[in-house]
Amino acid sequence: MGKYIVATDDNFSELINSGKPVLVDFWAEWCGPCKMLGPIVEELADELEGQAIVAKMDVDANTNVPASLGVRSIPTILIFQNGVVKEKLVGGNIPKSQLAQTLLKYV
Repeated sequence: MGKYIVATDDNFSELINSGKPVLVDFWAEWCGPCKMLGPIVEELADELEGQAIVAKMDVDANTNVPASLGVRSIPTILIFQNGVVKEKLVGGNIPKSQLAQTLLKYV
């Protein structure tokens, strides 16, 4: 299990304004592609610990943030720097190398 943070509507603003780049995986329990991408995101959390923050947000339990960001398909990966969305990746077939490379541009 990776060292990811569970993002919620309540902690989201503080999380994305932490000073480090933040990758957020928007997912749901019933989503098949999310289950494929989830372990990759968790591995990335382990590998990039200290360099970036990796978080996962359940869109069924937290509806305000995904709606405000226009997240309509899951899984969706958003990468934030200083509270601003810098990258958006949608779909379950995102290789770990691509996720890491995209996130590391902001470290």
